[in-house]
This record gives sequence, structure tokens and C-alpha cells, in this order.
Amino acid sequence: MSKEIYLTGDRPTGKLHIGHYIGSLKNRVAMQNSGAFDPFVMIADTQAFTDNARNPEKIQQSLSEVALDYLAVGIDPAKTTIFVQSQIKGLFELTEYFMNLVSVARLQRNPTVKSEISQKGFGEGIPAGFLTYPVSQAADIAIFRATKVPVGDDQEPMLEQARELVRSFNNAYQSDVLVEPVGVFPPKGQGRLPGIDGNAKMSKSLGNGIYISDDADTLAKKVKAMYTDPLHINIDDPGHVEGNVVFTYLDIFDPDQQRVADLKAQYTAGGLGDMKLKKHLIEVMEAEMAPIRERRAMFAQDMPAVMAMLKAGSERANIVAEATMKDVRHAMGIDYFG
Repeated sequence: MSKEIYLTGDRPTGKLHIGHYIGSLKNRVAMQNSGAFDPFVMIADTQAFTDNARNPEKIQQSLSEVALDYLAVGIDPAKTTIFVQSQIKGLFELTEYFMNLVSVARLQRNPTVKSEISQKGFGEGIPAGFLTYPVSQAADIAIFRATKVPVGDDQEPMLEQARELVRSFNNAYQSDVLVEPVGVFPPKGQGRLPGIDGNAKMSKSLGNGIYISDDADTLAKKVKAMYTDPLHINIDDPGHVEGNVVFTYLDIFDPDQQRVADLKAQYTAGGLGDMKLKKHLIEVMEAEMAPIRERRAMFAQDMPAVMAMLKAGSERANIVAEATMKDVRHAMGIDYFG
């Protein structure tokens, strides 16, 4: 019996942070280790060029950092095909065919893209590649005939666009070559970690993240700087849990949720200081992140082996992608000579 295929990935525009870890990476590892899937994980360097075209060094340097983050959290190249997007030539071809099946107006309505365009302040100067990257993303999924896509909550509009393009292709060419994907989302309430500053989104560009590669001192420093309750001035003052980033993190990282409930009760009644609370969070996070950090350091000692792993994964991914493209060309009637 063949396994379901899942595909997901990340843009190499810097090291990955714990928002990525909670929002998607942990889910990928669990699905990988279940044995029920044939996993493909992509470093999306082509997509990174859509808004970093004049800064290739950033992408080149980040490629190995993302690969190390993958290995550190437990994505295993013996179980998961880890590959580089730009090395899969069929993706460019399928993206071009998909471009003809979607309107500019539909791309402009994509809420994820609209939000990102606003955040980046493109205005009228939006690169064409950025506006159309959902088409490329749909090709990424479709070329591997992935049925499952582990992503964060904010990616559902992108998946819907991918499903529309798959349906449009199959209808246009009266085929069932491509399959519609569904999203696999993190547990409710764990889809997105806020930044340490209280911002709803942890982001590399906002500088409010804790990174998978952060050492113990850096992690502790960032936790101590976390936004809590601005009205909780004295230890004896009643504190507020809602919007308190420390409690948001404890809800996710602390395996002893009864202990978290007790801390919330003590905090809201008064008598629990912010620094004591933060020291507890540091201990909890270190218990989870220290082994990951150690694995990352181990893999970083042999970067040629990491790059060889990416090369081998890209070669395997190319074989799978080309098999799909052979069927795509046949469905479209453009396999003129073969």
C-alpha cells in the first residue's frame, strides 16, 4: 500500500525561530515518524528571490542555516526527502502552465498575499514574482502529488489557491493527473507564537523572535525581556494572564498544565513576580530546546555532509517531479516527440 505524500517547506531568509518550530516543524516530525507518509520538505530559495532578488548572498547563507534547523529538530533525511526548490526544474515549467489558469485579480484577492504586500510596503512597486508566488507554491505541492501540507494557520488561503489551480488544470485538460491537497494544522491555540514584544506575529523582520539556534544565555535574555502585564508593577498586584506572552509560552511549552493553571491563579490573585515566572519559563524552554541546540551544533561540524544531503534529496525529488511532468505534458498534449 502506497503512503500518502506530504510536502511543506520554508524560505531561506534567515535562521528559523521557535514560531516555525511550534507552528509547523514539530508537526512535520510527528508525521514523518508516524510511518504513514512519504515526506518532502523543501527549502524554498526560488520563492525567497521574489522579494530578495538583489540580495542573493542572504539566500545562499541562509540555505545551510535552514538545513541545520531541519536536522536539529528531527527531520531525518533517511525518512524525509529534504531538497532545494531551485534545483527542481519541473517546478518552473508547471508554474508557467498554472499561470495561464489564474487571473491577476484572483491573485490580488489572496488575503495572505495582500497582508504581506502591506507589511512589506511594496505599493505599486510589487515584484511580479511576489504577486504570483502562490502559483509557484501550488506547483510545488502539485508536482509531488502531495495530499497533505503541514503549515501554520495563516496558510489556508494559499492552500485554497492551490486546490483551485489543481481543479482548473484537471478540468481544462480532462485529466486526473494532479491531486488536491489539504492542510495539516498545529493543535488549536498553537498555530502561532507571539513575538517576545507582545506582537501577534513572531518575525525575523521584526526582530522579536527566539531562534532554534539561540544559545542558553540568549534564550534566557530574550525570555527576561518578554512582554507580560504592564499593570503588574508590584509583586502583590493582581496580574492579567490574557495577552501575557510568558503565559502564552507556558501554555505551549510546559508539559505540566496543572502547574500552569496554578501559576495563573497565583498571578491573578497577586503574589507572583514576573521575574520568578520568567525563570520558570526559561527552565521549561531549556528542557526542550537544549537537545535541539546540541544536535544542531553536531551537524554544523560537517557542513559538506549537510550539503551532500541536500544534493541527494534534490536528485530524488527531481525524479519524482519529472514523473509528474511526464503525465502533465501528456494531459496537455505537448509530448509531441515522445
